[in-house]
Amino acid sequence: MVLGETALAQQPAPEALQQTTKQQESTEPGLHVATGSVIGGEADQTQHMLNLIDDLQFHHLEQMLQANSSGLAPAQRQFLRGILDNRENHPRASIRALAPLMDAIAASGNMTEEKLARQTLAEDYLRSGQLALAATAYESLDARMHNQMSEDERDDLEQPLKLLPLAADHPAMTVDAGAPFSLPYELDPLGLTDIPVFVDGVSHSWMLDPTEPFNLISSSTARDVGLKLSAETATIHTLTGKPMTVHSTVIPRLTLGNVTFHNMTAFVFNDADFAFPQSEYQVRGVLGYPAVSALGSLTVTSDATIEVQPGAEGVRLIDGAPFYLDGERLLVALGEPDGSDDRLYAVDAAGQQSYLSSRYFSEHAQDFAQGRMQLLRLTGMEDAPPVPAYLAQSLLLQVGKKRVMVHDVQVLTQPLGAAASDDTYGTLGVDILQQFASYTFDYRTMRFTVTPH
Repeated sequence: MVLGETALAQQPAPEALQQTTKQQESTEPGLHVATGSVIGGEADQTQHMLNLIDDLQFHHLEQMLQANSSGLAPAQRQFLRGILDNRENHPRASIRALAPLMDAIAASGNMTEEKLARQTLAEDYLRSGQLALAATAYESLDARMHNQMSEDERDDLEQPLKLLPLAADHPAMTVDAGAPFSLPYELDPLGLTDIPVFVDGVSHSWMLDPTEPFNLISSSTARDVGLKLSAETATIHTLTGKPMTVHSTVIPRLTLGNVTFHNMTAFVFNDADFAFPQSEYQVRGVLGYPAVSALGSLTVTSDATIEVQPGAEGVRLIDGAPFYLDGERLLVALGEPDGSDDRLYAVDAAGQQSYLSSRYFSEHAQDFAQGRMQLLRLTGMEDAPPVPAYLAQSLLLQVGKKRVMVHDVQVLTQPLGAAASDDTYGTLGVDILQQFASYTFDYRTMRFTVTPH
């Protein structure tokens, strides 16, 4: 099993994709390209679909695809299906939908559609473990779209753009999934979740971070295990905010409970880059998305246990709230208590600070009319001025069919000026997640649920 899927076939190389595009254009007249837009249709309808994607309205996009009366042209449907498959963690299906359209999108001159398609395809190749194709896709994205990207988008591009060439020739990771199991975890001095792993039979404690796109390992741990490091290095800045020189490596065998990863790609950082002397804590490794998603379903409990349902045979979560992957963000669709449309919240299981955004405040300002505003300094933004906020002592959230109460949540009254924060309704970090008896992410059904105390 590769990245949690039973048979991940290699996708065609870019030149093969060009031929596929030409064949489709000649055999499927419905996929013709309208001037300036590959997804065609009326200009206002095209812009409406792009606005829904930009506004994270994935539920409405799904409804458009399911509605027989939506009037979508074949190319529109194919384009939207590819975007949604990416957000719903089906990278192979997303590649099948978007790759045949890529040449036509580039030729159309519509830079908005091209940037969206290239970003999505690059993520698809990375998530599906096709590192060589991912490296090429990210290089093409940067070459074609660099001037079209915001500063935040360029920051998001740094890690894959610089790290993937170091691992382009690595073998594909495979996964042997056994029976369901549980294992203990502990909260490290940073308040984050560390779990026991065995790297080639040697026990270590690694941080769990499902939003990190790569697996990471410290140089001392790699040296102790006897791993071979790449001769080439890359320097990145966005992981810790300071320059880091990174090698790549392949871990022949890493075991987590009853799951064994073979040929796991990891990137090697210097110990000092992830050392916290004041807490006397050293990060030994980080299990990111490639490992976490392959585990199937994870339930983190308040009694310091993680329960895993690996493989296709494990129990699947079918209730709860849908969640999506948007770049490096994990977004959960929570409802309003009055039954209105779902709102997307970022869930940061490796972040220590929760807050609700100005978007949430704009819809609930009347709830804070009698409150007292205070100034809040956000983690990771210590150099920025503090932001005005209210403290919600109790807050009701709708997670699927469950109504759950959380406490002591900061509510920002003004935008932060960053799309990653301002376009969602808030960020739920460890301090909120720890208020539940348990919380579960099922990457097979893309469902999230919680159990209140």
